[in-house]
Amino acid sequence: MFNKKTIKDIDVKGKRVLVRVDFNVPVKDGKVTDDTRITAALPTLQYLLDHGASLVLCSHFGRPKKGPEPIYSLKPVAEHLSKLIGKPVAFAEDCVGPVAEKAAKSLKPGDILVLENTRFHEGETKNDPAMAKQLAALADIYVNDAFGSAHRAHASTEGVAHLLPAVAGFLMEKEIKYLGQAIANPERPFIAILGGAKISDKIGVIRNLLVKADNVLIGGGMANTFFKAQGYDVGDSLVDEEAVETAKQLLSEGSNKLRLPIDVVIAQAIDNDAETKVVAPSEVPLSWKILDVGPKTVAAYGELIAKAKTVVWNGPMGVFETPKFATGTFGIAKAVADSQATSIVGGGDSVAAIQQSGLADKITHISTGGGASLEMLEGIILPGLAALQDK
Repeated sequence: MFNKKTIKDIDVKGKRVLVRVDFNVPVKDGKVTDDTRITAALPTLQYLLDHGASLVLCSHFGRPKKGPEPIYSLKPVAEHLSKLIGKPVAFAEDCVGPVAEKAAKSLKPGDILVLENTRFHEGETKNDPAMAKQLAALADIYVNDAFGSAHRAHASTEGVAHLLPAVAGFLMEKEIKYLGQAIANPERPFIAILGGAKISDKIGVIRNLLVKADNVLIGGGMANTFFKAQGYDVGDSLVDEEAVETAKQLLSEGSNKLRLPIDVVIAQAIDNDAETKVVAPSEVPLSWKILDVGPKTVAAYGELIAKAKTVVWNGPMGVFETPKFATGTFGIAKAVADSQATSIVGGGDSVAAIQQSGLADKITHISTGGGASLEMLEGIILPGLAALQDK
């Protein structure tokens, strides 16, 4: 299934290796508050170090508007990596040009250098060939281990891969194996669970999954748009008005596979102290909002999940950030964790929900990429992956 070369297919001894990592992590007051993405890269980094390479790490961080902004510096991330990996990590104040080149050239086998945020240069997001060339000048080999950025054709994810021998890291390989397998050749029954607020972000995904999966279970705000398409008045609930017609089409295309909530939790405000009711989707009063799926839905979805052999979940079932409306999401999390299926969870909110529910260790694979995992589920080829050398 995975037909790209990985770091195991090349000799890195004595080589400088440019590794594109995804170190776009939350930082508060100069401290990393969640290092999941950094720890996910460690097996690749450790393997390269153990095999005699020196490492030049590059990543984007946040969305700086114009050039360098101190709040988007990767320096705190480099300091955190040093703690995790148990050795000094050098930091270059720029990712290309003389500063970066001097720092890279001074590396000895076993040394690690983190470059400053690639997005401090406009050439990154424009996939500028000149910037790709400057990045390529820093190393002998390129490794892409940033699955979370593989759906973007940027200078550090796609451009540079054409200029150096380019292979995948272990995280990239693992992500593609699980998600690719789920789509190309899943063990059946294959159940897909889709939540989140908007349908428009996931139309392609829903379409592709209606072909590939045995059932597609819908929750979250996007369910409201389907209810509207069925002719229900959903009160003051969030509806993706522009997608109502599309929802009608999807309902007719996937009539036997698409499952919608059979009961919903409603309130007049997104507030822990708000009065709540459980009603059928067709019975939402004016000025009330649908904020979670109800207990009957969790039970019905749970039965399908329990019989599944493959489960892919992307997006929460309700406004789970507010504890009162987290019951549906945590109920589905428990059903997925308890099932014997190969389970794959992707997308920031569903990953956060799994971690909050304390069930993360019962999930087969937790994806580090939101947009990238969605594009894979949609069947789109990821540019950052396509650019790597074939086996």
